[in-house]
Amino acid sequence: MNEEHKKNDCLFYNDPESLLLESGQIINGHDIAYKTYGTLNSKKDNAILICHALSGDQYVASSHPITKKEGWWERMVGKDKPIDTSRFFVICINVLGGCMGSTGPASINPETNKVFAVNFPIITIADMVKAQVRLIDNLEIEKLVSVIGGSMGGMQALEWAASYPERLKSAIPIATSSRHTAQNIAFHELGRQAIMADVNWNSGNYKDKNTNPSKGLSIARMTAHVTYLSEASLTKKFGRKLQDKTDLGFGFDADFQIESYLRHQGHTFVDRFDANSYLYITRAMDYFDLEKTHKKSLTEIYANTNLKFLIVSFTGDWLYPTSENLMIVRALSAGGVDVSFVEIDSDKGHDAFLLDEPEFDVCLDGFLKSL
Repeated sequence: MNEEHKKNDCLFYNDPESLLLESGQIINGHDIAYKTYGTLNSKKDNAILICHALSGDQYVASSHPITKKEGWWERMVGKDKPIDTSRFFVICINVLGGCMGSTGPASINPETNKVFAVNFPIITIADMVKAQVRLIDNLEIEKLVSVIGGSMGGMQALEWAASYPERLKSAIPIATSSRHTAQNIAFHELGRQAIMADVNWNSGNYKDKNTNPSKGLSIARMTAHVTYLSEASLTKKFGRKLQDKTDLGFGFDADFQIESYLRHQGHTFVDRFDANSYLYITRAMDYFDLEKTHKKSLTEIYANTNLKFLIVSFTGDWLYPTSENLMIVRALSAGGVDVSFVEIDSDKGHDAFLLDEPEFDVCLDGFLKSL
């Protein structure tokens, strides 16, 4: 086994081997930060990999070391929960390019002894998955019970099933797509431009300059966060309610509760996320296109696979709508793949998979028990 160590309640795997990226560039050695929950059994056949979304990390079911908040999917992962850690050994990995311990643009380039910044090579979803496979190999796990993920995590689950079907029993892509749409790319570009327009970005070299493009990153987060919600959820929660006042202020302070909420989301995000990582990860999502990567149709990609799929969408999700998920379902069905599909009625938008949706819990619990 290669070098593995623990720091700040997090495991780190140091992969000394070079990693050939989809772009043709090479990363000469890298670190992968991850968390585990539950116990790996003696046969090593009870492992589940949970893949996080854009703003997530490895702290799926434990307190975040920076924010001190509970894990981003703690309601789903744990003893007697749908992803039951008394039954499964759960692994959650900070993606390659991330900023919570895995090698990314904020890491030191061993060849220059300086921060990579924008000299870090462009990565793709396939590259993230390839690095994850290396870790799973190091843990000596031959086959995973399932790979589960929502949004960008769902993209990773689809890539696992496309490139490494022999390493899985099942895949559960949630609220996702087989390729990023023009609308998705457009919203990401707004965020990237906000970061790069911040005077403190310094062409990506803000760590060398001891600055931080916090305003740009905050705006990027605010823009993205709007896409994770729905009009119905915004209206129900905020409407046109004023923030700590009885009348309009006739200025540009936060008059409305929704303004204050978005500003809070932006301010807190910059405390735990690296701006350059945001650029790289959103680019990886924009480049995601299974048919282009594998040079086959979706049906051909998954033809003859013995995997079981559960595809889940939510009615209020306009970022990755049901139509995008159904495209995957139809392609799998056309190839004779064992696929189940559930559309959950929810007005909570794209973030519904992270929130309290009892029907979703029952669906996921039932599928995993059926395995």
